[in-house]
Amino acid sequence: MALYGGIEAGGTKFVCAVASEPGEIREEIRFPTAAPAEALAQAVAFFRSHAEREPLLAVGVSCFGPVDPNPASPTFGYVTTTPKPHWAHTDVVGQLRAALQVPVGFDTDVNGAALGEHRWGAARGLDTFVYLTIGTGLGGGGMVNGRLLHGLMHAEMGHMRIPHDRSRDPYPGWCTYHGDCWEGLACGPAIEERWQQKGVSLGPEHPAWELEAHYLALGVTNIILTLSPQRIILGGGVMEQQQLFPLVRREVRQLLNGYVQKAEVSDAIDTYLVPPQLGNRAGVLGSIALAMDAAL
Repeated sequence: MALYGGIEAGGTKFVCAVASEPGEIREEIRFPTAAPAEALAQAVAFFRSHAEREPLLAVGVSCFGPVDPNPASPTFGYVTTTPKPHWAHTDVVGQLRAALQVPVGFDTDVNGAALGEHRWGAARGLDTFVYLTIGTGLGGGGMVNGRLLHGLMHAEMGHMRIPHDRSRDPYPGWCTYHGDCWEGLACGPAIEERWQQKGVSLGPEHPAWELEAHYLALGVTNIILTLSPQRIILGGGVMEQQQLFPLVRREVRQLLNGYVQKAEVSDAIDTYLVPPQLGNRAGVLGSIALAMDAAL
């Protein structure tokens, strides 16, 4: 059976896995995201150990960014201008290719998760959809007409500007670049800094969640009106607060105010704004899907 390696390279942790073609994970490790040399060395050691028993056809990487996902670019496979210490201008793909001697697929963490959901999860059968992750950061990726969303670089949905009513929420925002962009107002660290405690410790009736749903709905509404996706998948640690889904759905419908005359939004929004079917495996399984495509 063909085997592939996958790396979900997050800003907080790496998840490395070996899986067969249907996406069935055979072996997996997790470790904190250290400096590049250490983190990539741990990943290489894991794959080399497995390859001694069963060879891998390719490895895929879904990586925090910003990154260069353009295969025609001289810096393809690099983490580029990230504020994460030590990682700016790191050649991730080049180092993995040299060490493992297999093809390496590469994309953003959110595009990788989107690909996993398209192949095995909540986006099967769709050709235009968006995957959002709301956690340590806030990012979005997805497909348009069956192709992963790329352009000048990759989508940076988390840094769109949304309305910020400072009389309701005087918090200035968490983003080091923009302050109160979408990520700056709605990511996990923003919740913690605003309320002076972690989101997981806030009860479901806490006013934090009404405010969070408001901010998430503003961004989601912009995405609906801009890309017209067939579905939006909302993942990440913040969305494990299940009370958020009905709040976000309600507010999105209010913000659209009947303008989008499609049953998916007006009558069936519970199946339009959905959690990932792959759960917290979306990223690493998406990396396996990137590896499968790189091996073709």
